[in-house]
Amino acid sequence: MASVSAPAGQRRPTARPRARHRGWTPYLLLAPSVAFLAVFFIAPLVQGIELAFTSTSGQYGLATFHSMLNDPGFLSALTNTLIMLAIVLPVQFVLAMAMALLVTSRPKGSGFWLYVYMLPLGVSELTSGIVWYSVFTQQGWLNSILTSLGLIHAPVIWLSYSDSLLIIATIVVAEAWRSTSIIVIILVGGLDAIPREYLEAADVFYASPWRKFWHVTLPLLRPALRTALILRTVLAFEVFATVIALAGGSLSVLATKANNAYTQFQEPHLAAAYGVLIMALSVLATAIFLAGLPVREERLP
Repeated sequence: MASVSAPAGQRRPTARPRARHRGWTPYLLLAPSVAFLAVFFIAPLVQGIELAFTSTSGQYGLATFHSMLNDPGFLSALTNTLIMLAIVLPVQFVLAMAMALLVTSRPKGSGFWLYVYMLPLGVSELTSGIVWYSVFTQQGWLNSILTSLGLIHAPVIWLSYSDSLLIIATIVVAEAWRSTSIIVIILVGGLDAIPREYLEAADVFYASPWRKFWHVTLPLLRPALRTALILRTVLAFEVFATVIALAGGSLSVLATKANNAYTQFQEPHLAAAYGVLIMALSVLATAIFLAGLPVREERLP
């Protein structure tokens, strides 16, 4: 049979190279990560869920959760956690957005300010709480400064045991100082990923800075905003050391209730139930953000 040749001046299509058989190499590279997750995440998670759904007698059921709901301090701990979350989220996002816009606008010295913003990342939660305790205590820096300026004549008790909202406000300040840097990093990455063509098109139509931010920057920043909201919400449910440093035992949140159940009262089942509740609230908040902030793929014409 005669072979069919390609027309003159036209190259014959070359055969597609075969995919290389990688064998077990990818699985071997992933094995350490999988083993780490299995030992330090999956196994404790399964054990914690099993503890939460078993009673002290070893019977499966909801008896532990019933005990948690009847705990005298449960409602106040849940309320304090939700109030703190409702305050810290908008405060941190306003601060983080302002910082991220300043860095991405690249004025003179913006690199220096980025390093300044990142400094709190090297401070642990407990250290941050101790530092801010020295600020808010009765003889602390804040009262000393206000007294020297003549703004107050007697020290203000910022950490008053009788005013839980004031203590929550001090915790919000400490948390905003410590963890806003994480949100800044996410937002800076999101702002840098926005195609400049959109912003240039807004300039062509003489859009004001506010309209350009509201109608161009924010919609295109939605993936980064969603990630930052989920991360900050999960971390807010887990705030522990800052509360202990600033409030001691006068204010309880869900994380401190879980710790007290395990360390003071020696009730691992109850502590696991609090842990499962924190996880459930985190998953619920994640689902709300995923549904409320859908990400659409933006394409240039």
